[in-house]
Amino acid sequence: MKYLHTMVRVADVDDSLDFYCNKLGLKETRRKESEKGRFTLIYLAAPGDEEAELELTYNWDPEEYSGGRNFGHLAYEVDDIYATCEKLQKEGVTINRPPRDGYMAFIRSPDGISIELLQKGKPQRPQEPWASMENTGSW
Repeated sequence: MKYLHTMVRVADVDDSLDFYCNKLGLKETRRKESEKGRFTLIYLAAPGDEEAELELTYNWDPEEYSGGRNFGHLAYEVDDIYATCEKLQKEGVTINRPPRDGYMAFIRSPDGISIELLQKGKPQRPQEPWASMENTGSW
């Protein structure tokens, strides 16, 4: 068995691509549009890990998505949890669960998908401003 991808439905392609590509750093690997099915599939991957993809599904006809349809979260390993969170915060992304422990943080996509960021290897030493930062919203 081999992991292929995780699919999340998105309401706005431009907002989603800005978040996942420009802010989080994923790259578009391929795209499929279906006139008959009235949807667009956009596949993204972390540089160097192109086999594990995120599939963004955009349905052309408006549809309300609530509760994440029991979806939990996406998880990405990062080289430096503090630098990653600082970069995202400067780009306007809310750090919902700060990396107080030097290991784990949570953010949300424009569509409310919870994304877990995990420090590669061992946790870093707790440091400010993260160590005393409170949670914001839900994650």
